Amino acid sequence: MRAIKSNQKLFNKAKIIHIDMDCFYASVEIKERPELKFKPVAVAGSSENRGVVTTCNYVARKFGVRSAMPSVTAKKLCPQIIFLPVNMEKYRDISRETHKIYKCYTKIIEPISLDEAYLDVTNSEYCQGDPEEMARQIRQKIFEDLGITASAGIASNKFLAKIASDWNKPDGQFSIPDKDIQSFILKVAIRKIYGVGEKTEILLNKYGIKTCSDLQKLSKERLIELLGKYGCTLYSLSRGIDDRLVEDNKISKSLSVEDTYIKDLTSYGQAANELNKLYLEFKKRFGKEEYKDRLIKSCFIKIKFNDFKLMTMQISSQKTNYLIYLNLLKKTLLTNKKPIRLLGIGIQFDNRPLNQLNLDIS
Repeated sequence: MRAIKSNQKLFNKAKIIHIDMDCFYASVEIKERPELKFKPVAVAGSSENRGVVTTCNYVARKFGVRSAMPSVTAKKLCPQIIFLPVNMEKYRDISRETHKIYKCYTKIIEPISLDEAYLDVTNSEYCQGDPEEMARQIRQKIFEDLGITASAGIASNKFLAKIASDWNKPDGQFSIPDKDIQSFILKVAIRKIYGVGEKTEILLNKYGIKTCSDLQKLSKERLIELLGKYGCTLYSLSRGIDDRLVEDNKISKSLSVEDTYIKDLTSYGQAANELNKLYLEFKKRFGKEEYKDRLIKSCFIKIKFNDFKLMTMQISSQKTNYLIYLNLLKKTLLTNKKPIRLLGIGIQFDNRPLNQLNLDIS
């Protein structure tokens, strides 16, 4: 672990830590197979021919391999790359262990995914209230207990903390003190801002906007004209302003499972058979204690055809069963006869308060 010098009294407002595991899936796998530590490794779904890279280690990244890249492309960039299968249960178990460590420092934790989370340590008395020392201890504990590394960002809001966690990767941490926000934010690339995807980046680049410094030259009205209501958000973020709270009781909106196939599914019978396997996996996951009292709002199916066209269809329902998904599959395939590359099913949860639900409790 790198030695971190701790500073005091850098944050006058909130104290937010963003923890981001380094190459999480790949790191977990390499921990169990240390002989792969200095070799290019990618964790990918299905196969090296039809799968997609979920994550890869830094050795593979030097060849240009990236997350969400088709495995076949990764193989061309790095012929010696080693593909390992995805094991979500293993990653969930490790993620749960990291959260046990977080809870030693604060109860206000907002998980973003299995490998990252926000921690609000504003009122934590640990480490004499020093968020930098807390981050250092958390990272050290993750390394000692779980054998993998994590990076951390510390700032007075979520937006800046997330940017900071990526600033000194891997196995490092970075702080953005309140006094440095105005100067630091100027050099941040617009793609680092949450909500700025490829299309928004291309649009802004047309106007010569590549950094927050460029964004600050546009009025709020002009940004709203270009991007609608998101322009208002962008106006604030480009100045390092983010009022979002760390939501420790944030509830998931959906649950789903999917699979990408080595060979395309070319008939309804094949698709129905794979759908049944997916439903059994989904039922197993939905049966876990964490979903025990969750109410269902709708069921949906997701299909990606061999031309990469993606279609989804859903139906309002307060229950879930295999026949619901089978009917959705039939309806989707009535007008789409193309071979299927990916199939997925899931549910949307109803997160409304109980007093807003029209429930029959007679």
